[in-house]
Amino acid sequence: MIDQLFLNNFKAFRSASIRLAPVTLLTGLNSSGKSTVLQSLALLRQSYDSGILMSIDGDTDSYGGFLLDGDLVELGTGQDLLHEDFASNPPGADPRISIAFTTTDKQQYGWTAQYVPEQDVLPLNLAIGPSDWRDAALFSRRFQYLQADRITPATTYPRSHHQAIGRGFLGARGEHAVNFLRHHAQDVVPEGHPLRHPEAGGHTLLDQVVAWMQELCPGVNLEASEIPGIDSVRLSFGFGGTAGLDSTRRRRPTNVGFGLTYALPIVVACLTAGPGSLILLENPEAHLHPRGQSRMASLIAAAASAGAQLIVETHSDHVLDGTRLAVKQGRLAAGDTAVHFFRGNGAGVEIITPTVAEDGSLSEWPEGFFDESENTLDQLLG
Repeated sequence: MIDQLFLNNFKAFRSASIRLAPVTLLTGLNSSGKSTVLQSLALLRQSYDSGILMSIDGDTDSYGGFLLDGDLVELGTGQDLLHEDFASNPPGADPRISIAFTTTDKQQYGWTAQYVPEQDVLPLNLAIGPSDWRDAALFSRRFQYLQADRITPATTYPRSHHQAIGRGFLGARGEHAVNFLRHHAQDVVPEGHPLRHPEAGGHTLLDQVVAWMQELCPGVNLEASEIPGIDSVRLSFGFGGTAGLDSTRRRRPTNVGFGLTYALPIVVACLTAGPGSLILLENPEAHLHPRGQSRMASLIAAAASAGAQLIVETHSDHVLDGTRLAVKQGRLAAGDTAVHFFRGNGAGVEIITPTVAEDGSLSEWPEGFFDESENTLDQLLG
């Protein structure tokens, strides 16, 4: 599990060291650097998947690079990536862009790339880490990255055996989540598992997905099915049945609304997470009612209890409060949380990190940190 992330000359950060926990919440105003944290890890994974990330096994002939534009992130060229007030090391030298992290088992990993303004592949000139670096969760099948721009209601979704079944990857937009669920619908979620919902109608993955989706929309059920003869699958929703098979009236996602479809890939990602999983989430609260946002925080806490690490960018005080409640209720240890508030300070990005106590309280509440409701209420009552 990653416990510290280091960024140098990377987009919003001239130099940053960011603590990561089993549940890390990245909060702050728009364009304050939250997404950059997720993008740095996604960039490493994207470069690895493309086969060009430099080996860290001592092979000096194996030079690779950062692939800036790909399936996970599209960051442009070197001049888009380099921090505008970059630091040179040593002074006067060409700038370098680096991403590094340490893990809870005391391993260190790091990659440093040369700055090439007009290229979308930046050549690496340094990499450090253990010989078995590919076993890190960031480079394994246990990785998921779900962007804010996720799948929207549609009549069909792609059926890629390689992505959903071979790699177990839901897609950066969650586009393979429906096919993944179709294939794994009858997988068993065992008794006593932290992610097993107490109100689920059965022990299968589909039963659990339905139960958690009902936290977002009471009474909903769903069905994922293959469309014969074409490489597509169909998702349908029902209301008032059980797992969908005995519901008489099915509804297309296009007739239900954005919230359920938008949330489904996150529910599937969390329910299939386990020890060593790494999940990067952008705005899990999108298109959800405040109650659903709080329930989403409960699901994230449950996934962490199952051994996963989740790094979450959020603008929702309900996600924050749901996480704090999970701590107070003993479903998530206070030490297993990290909350970061990003804000510009005129000279870069300032990161403020309130700590969560065992009773769910925060050590500080900086100005601009989820205080808009209180500010508005003061004006209404003034």
